[in-house]
Amino acid sequence: MVADLVLPPIMEEVYVHGNRFLLHPQKAIYWPAEKALLLSDLHLGKGAHFRKAGIAVPRSVADVNFKRLDILIEDCQPERVIFLGDLFHSDYNHVWRMFCDYLCEYNHVSFELVPGNHDILPGSAYEESCMKMQPEILVVGNLALSHHPLEKHELPTGTYNIYGHIHPCVRLVDAAGSTLKLPAFFFGPTAGILPAFGEFTGCAEVKARAADRVFVLAEGAVIGM
Repeated sequence: MVADLVLPPIMEEVYVHGNRFLLHPQKAIYWPAEKALLLSDLHLGKGAHFRKAGIAVPRSVADVNFKRLDILIEDCQPERVIFLGDLFHSDYNHVWRMFCDYLCEYNHVSFELVPGNHDILPGSAYEESCMKMQPEILVVGNLALSHHPLEKHELPTGTYNIYGHIHPCVRLVDAAGSTLKLPAFFFGPTAGILPAFGEFTGCAEVKARAADRVFVLAEGAVIGM
């Protein structure tokens, strides 16, 4: 019997502020020069948070997120994984312990968190995870990594801002007037936006400007518009 052929992901190459990025279909950027994965808005534990409030959310949501992280790490072999905020959705629940156990499986990778507005767990929880906590604006090379978009006065001189928070998507309309929303990467003249990684997150339509480069995610592919 012939084994199933597993094809490698088709990543889109893009140059941003002099940096070569590979856009992965799993809603992340691989930065080869830094051997770093950049991803944002996992919102781990959100399903459990809603179930606690009596809203039926599948228990498999957390497992799907971890499996997608596995794919990213296997495909890119990073030395660093940098989460750009909203890693965990809200108060402590059992998914945090699952996440800590998950990180232990990759003790050769540096996991780092640039905090966002949902990252409200006590300091002891982050210590338990063995992640490296970074400042709200992390400068690596000529990039300023953050969760929220930076105002002009906040942007370190000579840097380009990469951020999350927005959960950007693009609305496509066909000839019949039917619409479809697709998550997307946006790269403008001074800043770029990551799509939300989390499986249980919404999205916000972002209008592309003339100077923007936009890449949508559909059916396991990254497609430039």
